[in-house]
Amino acid sequence: MLFEKALRRDLLNLAGVVFAALFVIMLTTSLIRFLGRAASDRVDTASVLPLIAFNSINVLPVLLVLTVYVAVLMSLTRAFRDSEMVIWFASGMSLTAWIRPVLGVAVPIALLVALVAFIVAPWANRQANEYQQRFAQREDVSQVAAGRFRESVSANRVFFVESLNDAQTEVRNVFVTQSRGDALSVVVSRSGSIENRPDGSRFLVLEDGRRYDGTRGRADFRLMEFGRYGLRLEPRDTVVAEDRAKFKSTRELVADPSPRNLGELAWRISLPVSAVLMALLAIPLSAMNPRAGRSVNLLAALLIYLVYSNLITVVQSRIGQGRASFAFGVWPLHLAMLLLIAWLFHRRTTLPRRWFARWRAARA
Repeated sequence: MLFEKALRRDLLNLAGVVFAALFVIMLTTSLIRFLGRAASDRVDTASVLPLIAFNSINVLPVLLVLTVYVAVLMSLTRAFRDSEMVIWFASGMSLTAWIRPVLGVAVPIALLVALVAFIVAPWANRQANEYQQRFAQREDVSQVAAGRFRESVSANRVFFVESLNDAQTEVRNVFVTQSRGDALSVVVSRSGSIENRPDGSRFLVLEDGRRYDGTRGRADFRLMEFGRYGLRLEPRDTVVAEDRAKFKSTRELVADPSPRNLGELAWRISLPVSAVLMALLAIPLSAMNPRAGRSVNLLAALLIYLVYSNLITVVQSRIGQGRASFAFGVWPLHLAMLLLIAWLFHRRTTLPRRWFARWRAARA
């Protein structure tokens, strides 16, 4: 029908604009966050762009839910504001007639949300975790940046390297200070390289340098020149947890129904369900009174979404902590939202009838 085609066209156009705006905002905030982490040596600078890409995939389901919610709300609100709904209502169409075309747009988006939440997002989380673990397990010299002072893993060494090769296996003009209690050692070398030993240990071998040994607070230092000097590189302990529920696939969550896995599974299920419910909720919320203004409906829509999303997070947390069961923690929340949607539809469809009956009584 004509009104269904018009609504689908408006929804798709608005959905594209809303998603583009939300995606740009997300990219900007992610770029700022990861650049800050790279500046504080918590993330490798070469891994900033891959981590932003994986983070975008992770938050994509939430962006799609917001996109369908805002698109339906704005499209139908504009129709009420421009009195287009009056024409459709006068032709015999009720507010419930918009459910079918809205679901025609929302259901494919919900399926895309489910695909990302159940399959793609766990893979992206695992890839981001591997990048962070790879950086956390790098040795002292591997974390050195040219022209910057860096502290070692054990906090007893400070490295300064003037230049590194592309493979980060050879260094030039190295300055190393090492402290053990009051003893202080300073090593200066023109060049060096990283060597792997058969037992798995790694050494930084410096060539053509000098070593100064002394005590803090004293001016007397002992000088020693060397042709080759080895420094054992200390591997960093893994700081990123490997056994986290968000890194596991959906099959692994179902196979191991621990509280944390069930909490993560509840979160993944809630994403596509909330996409459909939010699209349905936007239909009665868009029915605005021109005299009251559209700000009231927008504030109510924002408040309901915030409460609903926060309750989903609370339910996930309680299930993950073992304080609530999976069945009684997930579905009652969505059922309550469905009842709220039904009540709003009932209220929006009965009020015009009452107003029309009063108008006819006044005319009589």
